[in-house]
Amino acid sequence: QVQLVESGGGLVQPGGSLRLSCAASGRTFMGWFRQAPGNEREFVAAISRSGSSTYYADSVKGRFIISRDNAKNTVILQMNSLKLEDKAVYYCAGGLVSSAEGRPESYLYWGQGTQVTVSS
Repeated sequence: QVQLVESGGGLVQPGGSLRLSCAASGRTFMGWFRQAPGNEREFVAAISRSGSSTYYADSVKGRFIISRDNAKNTVILQMNSLKLEDKAVYYCAGGLVSSAEGRPESYLYWGQGTQVTVSS
């Protein structure tokens, strides 16, 4: 069992930046997903256990950066050039059980979520 705790959400203007953190109780393949009201949970980014491989949704590629500090069992999602459509609850996920890192059902563990609001 791996416990995940997100932090760092908040309110930001379009074009601004936010940094999300996910503290994990163990080292595992990690992903970030987001869910806006009325929408399905969608993949944002993922990172391998070592940090050597990263994966991004097309919608965030070039704007978001996922990284990890394995000494602290923490995964960071640096979000830059935020857009109105990035507004959602962001969840970190861990414990990948298949090769489909972009599918929510591929993960065993989930954090409680943190709200990101982009508004002018």
